[in-house]
Amino acid sequence: MAPNLILISLFLCSFMAASSAGNFYQDFDLIWGDHRAKILSGGSLLTLSLDQASGSGFQSKRQYLFGRIDMQLKLVAGNSAGTVTAYYLSSEGPNRDEIDFEFLGNLSGDPYIVHTNVYTQGKADREQQFYLWFDPTKDFHTYSFLWNPQRIIFLVDNIPIRVFDNGESYGVPFPKRQPMKLYSSLWNADQWATKGGLVKTDWSKAPFTAFYRNFKANACVWSKGSSSCANNKNNAWQTQGLDANSRRRLRWVQKYFMIYNYCSDLKRFPQGRPRECRRSRF
Repeated sequence: MAPNLILISLFLCSFMAASSAGNFYQDFDLIWGDHRAKILSGGSLLTLSLDQASGSGFQSKRQYLFGRIDMQLKLVAGNSAGTVTAYYLSSEGPNRDEIDFEFLGNLSGDPYIVHTNVYTQGKADREQQFYLWFDPTKDFHTYSFLWNPQRIIFLVDNIPIRVFDNGESYGVPFPKRQPMKLYSSLWNADQWATKGGLVKTDWSKAPFTAFYRNFKANACVWSKGSSSCANNKNNAWQTQGLDANSRRRLRWVQKYFMIYNYCSDLKRFPQGRPRECRRSRF
């Protein structure tokens, strides 16, 4: 099937699932940036802004240990070169676990780069990068983490773009013991974010603003040393992988939209690719 026909099919499928909106007052704390982070419309909308003085950010009130996390974002429009909108799960401390989406800003007319990474016990270096098949500044789109004991799946509008499997059986650590909060921030990274730092932030275009809505966490809440899922093993996401249709979607994204994969960067790993790269199916 031609790529554009597959695109139409995936685009339509991605909007069939209904979203349920969370309340940002109840679910999140604004943690830096002063007035640059705002909760609006009775708690149904959150905005982060960046100007030359500061960026801004928020974090979830709850910690999670496995689950499916969905959020709709509309990214900084126009000339967003030098800016980064980070959206990620993270534990605390130097040996933290972390699961990242980072959206690297662009010159007007150039595509955003979606940067993904997985930290385990403080170690990262597992980057994969993608273009998107739509303009993420024109409307809201859903960005999701599905995290269970077997794998991590990154999804965009319910289309998988990356899978990181549990490789403990062959010596690769997997994030499964440290509860994480959900964070997002908008900040200046013009030393590296756009064309390797060659393009700097144009502060005449500030403030830069990203928008958030429809947070949903179907997840195990961690509190006082125990999980809300301790006696509930019936959530579909707890063992979810990719069915045949999802595997086709993943291959489509990775064939036409992936622009960097650490597993293919032989110059970076002259002593041999990381162990998980030798095992991964994708």
